[in-house]
Amino acid sequence: MPLRDTLLTLLVVFIWGTSFVAIRFGVDEMPPILFTALRFAFSALPAVFFLPRPKIALWIILAYGTTLGVIKFSLLFIAIKLGMPIGLTSIVVQMQVFFTILLAFFVYGEAPTRLQIIGALIAFAGIVIFGYARAQAAPLLPFVMVLGAAFFWGVSNVIGKKAGKVDMLAFVVWASLVAPLPLLGLSWLVEGPEAIAAAASALSLKGIGSIAFVSYVATIIGFGLWGRLLSKHPVSAVTPFALLIPVVGMACGVIFFGEVLTIPILIGSGVVFAGLLINVFGDRLVRSRR
Repeated sequence: MPLRDTLLTLLVVFIWGTSFVAIRFGVDEMPPILFTALRFAFSALPAVFFLPRPKIALWIILAYGTTLGVIKFSLLFIAIKLGMPIGLTSIVVQMQVFFTILLAFFVYGEAPTRLQIIGALIAFAGIVIFGYARAQAAPLLPFVMVLGAAFFWGVSNVIGKKAGKVDMLAFVVWASLVAPLPLLGLSWLVEGPEAIAAAASALSLKGIGSIAFVSYVATIIGFGLWGRLLSKHPVSAVTPFALLIPVVGMACGVIFFGEVLTIPILIGSGVVFAGLLINVFGDRLVRSRR
């Protein structure tokens, strides 16, 4: 890739990595399900009026918006609200890569390669290390919720594959339109009208900035640039940069919130990262040596 596009790719990585900071700020100010609803409301509006609806079956948009917006992000935001460190969250949620591979096998019959299986097993070992360390120091529920978020991210990826080659930004914006009303209803039932009213009356510039960042910067700018880069360059040249997102996320956790990288977390991170590297680069290295 030209230097300019490489820098744009790194910009997207930086945006998505730092979005975990905005999420933490947001859920510190308001109930997490409400924050999720606002994130998708502003991701869809007003962009939905300027981007044509992708010419795909309506059920794909509805299913993608439900699994990604209503379920995945609710689990993720609630987990962070319950105290899951954003650095650990940023790497555990990358298990979506392996959930996607597993689900694609059952849904589309896409058999994983031997190296992808090895990479998944190695990453799973890292998750076991995380889980054990987490269980010794804090409640395990937020950790399990992030794994659930990763699973439903994988589900949404498999659904998104049905969309074929569409404008990714338009697809994400229209799918975002699905989530706000169910999430607002869920927030009303679970978090209560009093909590919603209290959050609205106490909303600060930091809270507004958090909503704006995850809605417009991370979604509109992030997916817009990512889709443009994927349309110009091979997927194999662009997607490996996503491996840097948890690196940025973990650095942000340390810098902004003083999160401590304990030995088990560092070991677990290294093991998961090794599994991701094998998954992304393993088959290419084997082919290049033949």
